[in-house]
Amino acid sequence: MHSSKFFKFGISLLLGASCTLAAAQETRIKFQLDWRFEGPSALFLVAKSKGYFAQEKLDVTIDAGNGSGNAVNRVASGTYDMGFADMAALMEFTANNPDAPGKPVGVMMVYNDTPAAIFSLKKSGIKKPADLVGKKLGSPVFDAGRRAYPIFAKANGLDATKTQWTSMDPPLRETMLARGDVDAITGFYFTSLLNLNARGIKDEDINVMMYPDYGVRLYGNAIIASDAMVKQKPEAIKGFLRAFAKASRDVMANPDAAIKVLKERDGLIDEKLELRRLKLAIASAIATPHAKSEGYGQVYGPRLTLMASQVSDAYGTKTRVNADKIWNASFLPSKAELDVFPK
Repeated sequence: MHSSKFFKFGISLLLGASCTLAAAQETRIKFQLDWRFEGPSALFLVAKSKGYFAQEKLDVTIDAGNGSGNAVNRVASGTYDMGFADMAALMEFTANNPDAPGKPVGVMMVYNDTPAAIFSLKKSGIKKPADLVGKKLGSPVFDAGRRAYPIFAKANGLDATKTQWTSMDPPLRETMLARGDVDAITGFYFTSLLNLNARGIKDEDINVMMYPDYGVRLYGNAIIASDAMVKQKPEAIKGFLRAFAKASRDVMANPDAAIKVLKERDGLIDEKLELRRLKLAIASAIATPHAKSEGYGQVYGPRLTLMASQVSDAYGTKTRVNADKIWNASFLPSKAELDVFPK
């Protein structure tokens, strides 16, 4: 009798210990997206859905966001461990908060080319940057394209101080262009183009000036990590990026399957629309010629330094952006693991 009691007690101790061990082996990561669950967020959701994070002993929670600036703030405050944000927003935060105890850093580049663009309706006659002179531009105040407009203007010989801006909430941006309240808007290519389509405007009636096509070599969104993660859980960051690279390969090889995973997370999405958005994001920002020459996930030092200088000037930051302080490439997977672009 006593021996069976001891045996059961021993078994329960062992089970308890193994559960504790399993829990100890799984590192929890709270991840903040830059925006809603849309096509490009499939890159992260596929890594979770296919168990790639779990294989790295990571328990990852992915939350929708409402702008890169907020994603940076939430990772900086420790509310989130990692996030997805525009490099310019990260640079701005770092340069404006020189005394902040722990500042996030970029650990993997995803949008090698900024998706920022200027949109106008063909009937307005705006075909090139010079045609913007004297025109009314509109966008939300925090829009990446609007913030970087002085860089676009300088690259194309325009005086940015003479531009008239109309501000609005994000949902009204494309509506105001469609109605003629503004002559042009700034926005992410794969966001504003589809929003204009949704308002009944066809591709052939829209003129798009993509920033990278007009001399603006800014990086776009990167995966960022908190100071605490960098110092205390470097192996977890490495595991996260390995899993993400695997998922990136899958998503680019089969975007249709990736959108099914997105639909599982948010049943209200329009699959056809989000598939197009994902494909536009891959073509315009992810699998670009620049990304292929620099390597997926990586940055080119002189280009990042130039961007740091341009952002310091355009955003009027408190201190100059130091490119070395906002990027840490030491967590990136191997070259073979980063070979993700479809052949």
